[in-house]
Amino acid sequence: MPKALVTGAGGLIGSYVVREAAQCAPGWTVRGLRRADMDLTNYAALCALFADFKPDAVIHCAALTNTPLCEAEPDRARLLNVDVTARICELAAAIPLVFISTDLVFDGTRGNYSETDKVNPLGVYAQTKAEAERIVLTNSRHIVIRTSLNAGVSPTGDRSVTEKMRMAWRAGQTLRLFTDEYRCPIHASLTARAIWELLRQGQAGLFHIAGAQKLSRWELGQLVAARCPELNPRLEPASIKEWAGPPRAADTSLDCSKAQAALSFPLLGLEHWLKSHPSEPF
Repeated sequence: MPKALVTGAGGLIGSYVVREAAQCAPGWTVRGLRRADMDLTNYAALCALFADFKPDAVIHCAALTNTPLCEAEPDRARLLNVDVTARICELAAAIPLVFISTDLVFDGTRGNYSETDKVNPLGVYAQTKAEAERIVLTNSRHIVIRTSLNAGVSPTGDRSVTEKMRMAWRAGQTLRLFTDEYRCPIHASLTARAIWELLRQGQAGLFHIAGAQKLSRWELGQLVAARCPELNPRLEPASIKEWAGPPRAADTSLDCSKAQAALSFPLLGLEHWLKSHPSEPF
C-alpha cells in the first residue's frame, strides 16, 4: 500500500486532502501532519519522521499564509515557507512531492495568467512562495500547484475566505469589499481532488488549480451573503485604489486549461459549486 505524508493537515487545503483521500486515493495510507504534531523547522525530527514512515509521496500544504503577519515578520515567513520547503524537498528527492503555491506570485496587472507567464510577487508572502516554487521545480518528479482563494470548512473554523466572512458578520461587522480586485475562488474539496489526481497520474511540473469563474471580492461577498441570510450580512463596495497598505495585486485570475485537460472533473467556479451543492458546508 502506498503511503502519503500530508503537511498542514490542520489547515484548510491540507485537511481536505486528508479527508478526500478515501475517495480519491483508495488503498493509500495517508498520514496528516498538523502543527501540534511536529515543528517542521526541527530538521532532525523531520528526518526521523521520513525514516520511520517512509512515505511514497508528500503533499506539502503547510505554510505561513497570513499576509499581514508575513509582512510584519519576513524572516519567519521565509523560514516557514522557503527553508522548510527546501528541507522537505531534500528528504523527498526520490519520491513525488506536491507543493501548494498561490496566484499571488503574479503582480495582477492583467489577469488570466498561465503557467508560462513570468511571476512578479508584490508582497512578502508571495515572494516566499515564488522562491519556494523555484526550489521545488528543480526536481523533475515534483509538482507545484498554484491556487486561488479556497472556500470550505477548516478544522479551526477560521481559515477559508468564506469562514472569515461569516465570522465578521457574526461579530456584527460590515465588510468593505473591493469591486476591482479579482481572483478565481474554488472550493477546497475540488483543489484536494485535483491534487490527488495529478499525483496519482504521475504528473510533474507547474499547474494552475482554481475556479473557472473570475470574481471580484465584492461579487464573492454577495454570493456568500446570499447563502447565509441568517447572519444578517452587511457589505459595502470599495475600490483597491483606497487601499493604504502593502501593494495588492488587482487581478490574479488563473488560466487553468493545462490542469483541466488532465483532470476527470470540471474545476467549478464557486458560484456554480454553490448552486450544485445547496446544502454542503462552504
